[in-house]
Amino acid sequence: MKSTRREFIKRTAGIATATAVLGMAGIARAQVKRLHFGVGPLLPSPEDTKKAYMPLFTYLAKQLGVDFDLVATTDWAGMAVAMGSGQLDLAWMGPWGYIIANNSTGCKAVATIKYDEKPTYLAIVIARPSLKVDKFPNDTKGMSISFADVGSTSGWLIPSYYAKEVWKIDPKAFWKYTEGATHAANEVAVSAGQVDLATDFDRNRTAMIESGKVKAGSNKIVWTSAPLPNDAIVLPKDAPADLGARVQKILTSITQEQAKTLLPNHYTGFIASSHDYYAPIEKAGLAVGKIKPKT
Repeated sequence: MKSTRREFIKRTAGIATATAVLGMAGIARAQVKRLHFGVGPLLPSPEDTKKAYMPLFTYLAKQLGVDFDLVATTDWAGMAVAMGSGQLDLAWMGPWGYIIANNSTGCKAVATIKYDEKPTYLAIVIARPSLKVDKFPNDTKGMSISFADVGSTSGWLIPSYYAKEVWKIDPKAFWKYTEGATHAANEVAVSAGQVDLATDFDRNRTAMIESGKVKAGSNKIVWTSAPLPNDAIVLPKDAPADLGARVQKILTSITQEQAKTLLPNHYTGFIASSHDYYAPIEKAGLAVGKIKPKT
């Protein structure tokens, strides 16, 4: 993970050419005419992600009247590092990545994406289709399982939380456990029979099936979580209040028709959001001991 973060920081060093941005607050930051946007590993590769999400960030920058650059990270935890080090002025972050970043830097969510008009999604566990799993996790003891990287909400945090608080098991003892994979890699690994089980989220599985990266029958869902808040659009703690309000207004004004050209398939716009909307994710993070209570 550390090497991934170092690689991310190295890759994004070039985007911080306007050194006045780093550490600035208030009016001084508001005067910056170039903003640094970031997006997490939503698709199999950074190149795929940038291509798919560039239209939205291009539209947002145009509406704000600024120039911009966009970097796509290879892990969710890297987004927190970038936000905390002043390398990002705005980011599309997974729920858990946002909570990690908020806990350490005070950054704030201003909008939540809608998928098929819903601002929520599901964490899932997928399995090889030949496996008999009538009751999860009971019927899977001793099987191999791949969790996603520790910055992933659905791929690490939520299954870890359920394991501790609901299933009352130690994942590393109950299964042949590995962690750190991308969601795309988890889908491929189960579909290819390289691992028995893996964590993912429903949106990603749908997208990979529709794009032909995996076949619908190559794996099956054996567990789903309660609904979770979708990804957040996040600004740093020291971002001007008016910038957050403007970003929120621009994003929530996007219609379903506009979303067809600005966003990947199934995304239909945004709702106004705040930190409170992500309280269930914060609760899970506290429960597994990955973040500290705020004083």
